[in-house]
Amino acid sequence: MTLSEKQQGVLKGIVAGAGISIVGIVGAIRFGPEILDPNLSIGGRLEFVAKSDLAILIWLAISVGWLARHRFFTPEDIDGGGLASGTTHARVLQSALQNTLEQTVIAVTVHVAWAIVMPPQWLIALPIATALFILGRILFVRGYAHGAPARALGFALTFYPSLLLLLIIVGRLVPDLLA
Repeated sequence: MTLSEKQQGVLKGIVAGAGISIVGIVGAIRFGPEILDPNLSIGGRLEFVAKSDLAILIWLAISVGWLARHRFFTPEDIDGGGLASGTTHARVLQSALQNTLEQTVIAVTVHVAWAIVMPPQWLIALPIATALFILGRILFVRGYAHGAPARALGFALTFYPSLLLLLIIVGRLVPDLLA
């Protein structure tokens, strides 16, 4: 099967994003400083993840604000997507917001599970995952209007850290569940 030029561009972004995610997350776990007490309570772990994920929630709020601001200042879009077809810019902002919401739910949920299940010393992976999320969202939004290849790296940097953390969690829990 021959990939189209767009598919090749998306594949390059996905491979780069996956590689950066693996290096960032695994590198943090393996070589990052042990910043937390190995006996940290669940409350302390949840406090750490809440602080780490604050940037993700701020990005989500900014995304909502961008669309709201656009709609307020654009007569064609002020009634919202449910009542008007919307301008191209409003549709792009809405699509980026929808994707950001989806990625936020995945990331925050996985981060909380990570904080509860994984060793406290491994929590250093969460600020790295959050930094990759924010970088990914910036690249995704900047590239969105230019098509799938232009936003692929941003999507990958947002999604793959969460997926990698989730796979590590599952890998840790499956042997316990089978025992």
